[in-house]
Formats: sequence, C-alpha cells, structure tokens
Amino acid sequence: MTDDLHVQLQKEKAEQAELIKKLEEAHHQLLQSEKMASIGSLAAGVAHEINNPIGFVASNTGNLEHYINDLFILIDAYRAELLTYTATPKTDALAKSLDLDFLRLDIKNLLAENLDGIGRVKRIVQDLKDFSHVDHGEWVLANLHQGLDSTLNIVNNELKYKATVEKKYGNIPPIYCIASQLNQVFMNLLVNAAHAIESNGKITIETGQKNDMVFVAIRDTGKGIPKENLPRIFDPFFTTKPVGKGTGLGLSLSYGIVKRHNGKITVDSVPGQDTCFTVWLPVNNYPVET
Repeated sequence: MTDDLHVQLQKEKAEQAELIKKLEEAHHQLLQSEKMASIGSLAAGVAHEINNPIGFVASNTGNLEHYINDLFILIDAYRAELLTYTATPKTDALAKSLDLDFLRLDIKNLLAENLDGIGRVKRIVQDLKDFSHVDHGEWVLANLHQGLDSTLNIVNNELKYKATVEKKYGNIPPIYCIASQLNQVFMNLLVNAAHAIESNGKITIETGQKNDMVFVAIRDTGKGIPKENLPRIFDPFFTTKPVGKGTGLGLSLSYGIVKRHNGKITVDSVPGQDTCFTVWLPVNNYPVET
C-alpha cells in the first residue's frame, strides 16, 4: 500500500467518523426535541383538564362567599331584633358556644385563602400553557418577559431551595420567535444555574437591548466554570455533572435553538465566584427553516 493511498484512507476514515458523530448528535437532538414537544403537549393537555374543574370551583367559591355574607347580614338583623326583647339564657349560651364573631372572621379568612389558592393554581395552569405554547408553536411575536416568568414558575421547585431570584427587566420589544423553544433555553439555563449553586445563592435575570439585539442574561453565584472547560460547554454530551445527573445535551440544544433564531449565546465565568450566560436575539428577526 502506497503512502498516498494510506493517507487517503486515513482521511476518508476520519471524515466517516466525523459524519457518524454528526449523525449521532443530530439523532439525539431530534429525540430531545421530540421529547420536549411531547412534554409541551402533555403540559397543555393537563392544563386544559385542570382548567375546567378549577373554573367551576372558583365560580362556586365566589358565589358561596356572597351567600355567606348575605346569611350574616340576616343573622345580624335577627340579633338586633332579638336584643330589642329579652334574650333567653338558652339563646345566650348558644351564641357563646358557637362564638359567632369568631365564625364570621374565620369563615372570611378561610374563603380568602381558598380563593387565593385557586388563583395560584390558575396562574400555574396559565404558566404551563404559556411555557408549552402548543396553541401556536410557530413563529410569532412574543414577549420574552412573559416567557421568562412562566418558565420561572415551572422550574420554581428547582430554584427555591437553592437561590433567590432577582429580576432586572429592561425595556425590550416583542420579538419574532418560536416561544416554546426559547422557553426551553431559559429553562435549561435556569436549572443549570441552580445546579451550579451548592447551598444558598442568587440568580439574577437581566434583560435589555443593545442596538438591534435584545439580550437575556442569567447570572448565578455558583462555583463557576473552569477556564479549560469553557471552549467545550456547548459540545453535545459534554457535562461536568455526576453520572445520571445530566446528559450533556441541554446547552448544546440551547445553542442550536438560539442559532436557529439568528442569535448567539455568550458565557462569562469566574471560577468560585459566578457564571453568566447571555442569550442575544435580533429585534428584527425572521423565520429560519429547521
């Protein structure tokens, strides 16, 4: 075998290995995208199913509040009329045993708590719908702040035990995008930020506009990223998390989503201090075939 033929074969072998790697990456990204789409559809379905009973519970509780108020008005009228005459010891004893004044106050508080709880469930349901955006999974004008807020509520359980969240929202216009995909990016960055914090820390979300680009910066006070790892963090399957804690696809998928939106992700990190991922997106965006 001549040297030229050997070199040619080695070159072809390297090209085939690179092609296999790209196909494997594309396959895993497709599976992950389909998985997220399925999760979005499931979330929207659950939200729809919850909406119906929550709707009539909220309506009934509101009516119940009005009915109870009317009953207490009637009770007060009876009490006033009773005081005009002579109340029997039995009536006095009954009033004291029932503690009507306490009942009035406690019923009001219980109804207020119920209505507040129903309101919270309705907000969670709406956040599920906003996060999945199944109703319009195409390119639309979307409010990034709304997407961030709904995503924050979805991942709240991941964040609340690790960090306080500070929002520094600037004045940014709606942008043309696939909102559900950008919400997935925000979710990945927020969960990664929480995982980077070992005990208690802080996550700051800042938005703004510079020239023809809007940005979403997510900063955490975690352990930071070693300098030697920075060039590889967007590579598929690269992860510093323990086995079973991460696939190494979150940042790679996020990078691909932002790139398809004609944007970019930048990262700044100081080991032992903080890390900041910034998503840059054009204000005047247009659909990209995927």
